[in-house]
Amino acid sequence: MDQKALKPINIWTTSSGPNGWKPLIILEELGIPYTVTGLTFAQLIAPEFKKLNPGGKVPVMLDPNTDLLLWESGAIMMYLVDQYDTAKKLTYTSLKENSLLNQWLMFQMSQQGPMYGQVGWFNVMHPEKLPSVIERYTEQAHRILRILNGALEGKQWLVGDKCTFADLGFFMWHIVLPLSMGFELGKTPLAEHPNVLAWHERMAARASCKKIIAIRQAQMDAEGLGTNALPTNMSVDEMVKHLAESEKQA
Repeated sequence: MDQKALKPINIWTTSSGPNGWKPLIILEELGIPYTVTGLTFAQLIAPEFKKLNPGGKVPVMLDPNTDLLLWESGAIMMYLVDQYDTAKKLTYTSLKENSLLNQWLMFQMSQQGPMYGQVGWFNVMHPEKLPSVIERYTEQAHRILRILNGALEGKQWLVGDKCTFADLGFFMWHIVLPLSMGFELGKTPLAEHPNVLAWHERMAARASCKKIIAIRQAQMDAEGLGTNALPTNMSVDEMVKHLAESEKQA
């Protein structure tokens, strides 16, 4: 595939959330040209964005090379690998290994993302502090970390002997987890799960992850987000209200 002949793939994402950056890491790994359309919170909940994704969530991808508009981070990642990873850099050729990759990506989407997201919601966004709920989702986050820690025992990567799209799917949620769980700057819950921490650090050292983290930080800085990664021109209560109103229109 002549990558120089490809038109850039566009990804719509917010700066602070993790999901929109997952497919961008894949694009970086594969050397596929792309553009990023950054969305503020106000733009995310606007009716115009729902014309792209009726669910009003990021990421959304437009591939002009195939005329495909696609949403859901996992679906976008699988599409990019199927369409563009002709060298099998982030995947394998065998049915067994590819099935295991899909298993772990499904685990990321059905377990890690939702549970970590609830930790963040009830720690940061929910207007009422509910200790029993926070305790439940904190434990769920550690349950997922224990599963990953066990799976990585004696291994560097989840499947086979190389970093794949399945590994990279987990990376961004572990970037935001310390903030979601209320950890001090520089501290991380991954420290309690050494195999996961080492795995995360291996991915953090990759050029693709470094570049996407830098792009994300630049976008957050440009938006003037606070240290909690939230807008400074709107209270949390206002954000929750606007988000609820937007979701009722879905």
